[in-house]
Amino acid sequence: MPESWRAAVGGELEQPYFKELTAFVEEERARGPVFPPRDEVLAALHATPFDRVKVLVLGQDPYHGEGQGHGLCFSVRPGVRTPPSLRNIYKEMQADLGHPVPDNGYLMPWAQQGVLLLNAVLTVRSGEPNSHKNKGWERFTDAVIRAVAARPEPAVFVLWGAYAQKKLKLIDTERHAVVAGAHPSPLSAKKFFGSRPFSQIDGALAAQGHEPIDWRIPDIGR
Repeated sequence: MPESWRAAVGGELEQPYFKELTAFVEEERARGPVFPPRDEVLAALHATPFDRVKVLVLGQDPYHGEGQGHGLCFSVRPGVRTPPSLRNIYKEMQADLGHPVPDNGYLMPWAQQGVLLLNAVLTVRSGEPNSHKNKGWERFTDAVIRAVAARPEPAVFVLWGAYAQKKLKLIDTERHAVVAGAHPSPLSAKKFFGSRPFSQIDGALAAQGHEPIDWRIPDIGR
């Protein structure tokens, strides 16, 4: 648990449910590959300190392919092919803001500017999406969402798809901005395209007195 988050959600680690969850994930790792690697499970919290969160983007669970998930929702490491949902996010970014589509899917530049890239479930069995659903991760990540929502500073919550929008009840919409819309997955991309979420987020940040995010992702080259 990174120090900046310890006061906000560190107590969750001592709860019985979290100890059961930890035991479950360790049993799963003993049976076969689980993503992301153990040292990257809380990578989103390490990348974006609690007091620097300006935007919270909520994903569902990690990518389940070898080398894909590294603890930031929608993101993959340099050298890993950009997954379809992220390709659609990039297409919408280009249409919305005019930024070029980058040659990689590494979203760390967003995280370092205060965009918390949080999945609701933080681990997954190789090749089996949603295999660690309803094991306790949701309770922990709900605590993260509540902690951000309880701060005096306003933030922008980005809820793409019906699953993410169920978390609306955790957010005081009087104090915080919410950008909701269709999920960027190929299954719902037709509704996602044209939603201009990046302009909405930056407009909400400006209204809150924050600097906008520089959404451009640098090319890495081959």
